[in-house]
Amino acid sequence: MNVEGMWFQQDGAKCHTARETIQLLHQSFPGRVISRFGDQNWPPRSCDLTPLDFFLWGFLKSMVYANKPTTTQALKEEIGRCINEIPQHLCKKVIENFIKRSRVCQQSRGVHLHDILFHT
Repeated sequence: MNVEGMWFQQDGAKCHTARETIQLLHQSFPGRVISRFGDQNWPPRSCDLTPLDFFLWGFLKSMVYANKPTTTQALKEEIGRCINEIPQHLCKKVIENFIKRSRVCQQSRGVHLHDILFHT
């Protein structure tokens, strides 16, 4: 995959910011790492910008627990099944929404967006 021009974003969890991890990211995405110890700091309270947070975790939870898995193995299998069943058109809408959120954040110079509703 050609990552030229792409940015890498991750939160500041310690396992994500180990020295070796950050070095690898700086080599792979020179000047384009959004993270603690990255080229750009992870924005505080930015879960509204991250597709995993504003979409995927809640969506998966509602899908996975609809079938009430009763064992760890059943839970893992259900998570895998649900991820594989996410329609491509929905992923496209999530990315479009992410771009819209990013533009609004940039236009507002990063201030908290109190009354903005985004629809996926």
